[in-house]
Amino acid sequence: MTVDVLTHDDETTEAPAPAASAAEATVTESTETPSAPAEDAPAPAAEEAPKPKRGRPKATATASTAKKTRTVELILTVTGTADGEWQAELKNGSKWVAKGLEIPAAAVSRAAKELHAELSGPIDEVINQAREAQAAKVAALEAELEKAKQALAELDV
Repeated sequence: MTVDVLTHDDETTEAPAPAASAAEATVTESTETPSAPAEDAPAPAAEEAPKPKRGRPKATATASTAKKTRTVELILTVTGTADGEWQAELKNGSKWVAKGLEIPAAAVSRAAKELHAELSGPIDEVINQAREAQAAKVAALEAELEKAKQALAELDV
């Protein structure tokens, strides 16, 4: 910011200095003291133009903090089968933390709901399809069991 200091005591025939904006005028008025002459005031150009430093400039307060934040890469892979069996694997960077952990379908569904609604919809569909497939398998096995019981009952006669 440049501050033009004008004194009312000086009478000059030169062209007047460029007019200061309202903010600069406020700064100019607040920095002047009526008892001190304008000649004793330090030159404003010396205060505003510090010697440039070498090297890369430091980040300012308005700079993004995202560059400074240390990020950790954790990859969680949850895999499900058509039978409703779920497994989880966790990788930290390039190192495996856990592999092949069995996860209940209900826990996968709860975790997906807590993470995001867009995740829970497709996962719940897969779980429902697995539930329907298991129900069909149970019905087929019950029918087979009933036939086996009838065959056993005929042999006992």
